[in-house]
Amino acid sequence: MRVVAGIAKGRRLAAPKGDTTRPTSDFVREAIFNAIGSQTDLEGASVADLFAGSGAMGIEALSRGAASADLVEVDRVAVTTIRQNLESTGLAGGAVHQSDVVKWLQRQAIGGGFDVVFADPPYAFDGWRALLDAIATHLAGDERARLVVIESDRELDLGEGWEVLRSKRYGTTVVTLTSPNPRSHT
Repeated sequence: MRVVAGIAKGRRLAAPKGDTTRPTSDFVREAIFNAIGSQTDLEGASVADLFAGSGAMGIEALSRGAASADLVEVDRVAVTTIRQNLESTGLAGGAVHQSDVVKWLQRQAIGGGFDVVFADPPYAFDGWRALLDAIATHLAGDERARLVVIESDRELDLGEGWEVLRSKRYGTTVVTLTSPNPRSHT
């Protein structure tokens, strides 16, 4: 794995050992960031990389101009890998949090200011409703257009509180770009 573009382009990224994480391939990451580029500008953006794994999504965003990235991961080995990847790329602005993602979101202040949220839980994940509710609550109260990028092994029913902007399958991965409808989550 490598950083695809930006100031850290070409730098290698380590993946956590074991099978607890499933890193997004360079090809899919590039497609995701091309899709993001058609929706918003990452320059100066604040991002959250939930279920961060190797930290590749948050690191890619920082490399492409994001001002900050909160990388949230519960697995201790993955957290160590994320810290090593941030150090090896020389990217500032990455804050690593070892925590359950939903609990972390619930502890954050509402309207926390994320412009882009990446959510790539393990394929066996069954807490989608709690995760989506926590993300929507966290983003509530801010009129800026917010972008949430979801990776899953299947199409998801996000519910009426979400506007799907784009959904595309890449092999076994379905990538959905969505935005919370602020009127549905207030």
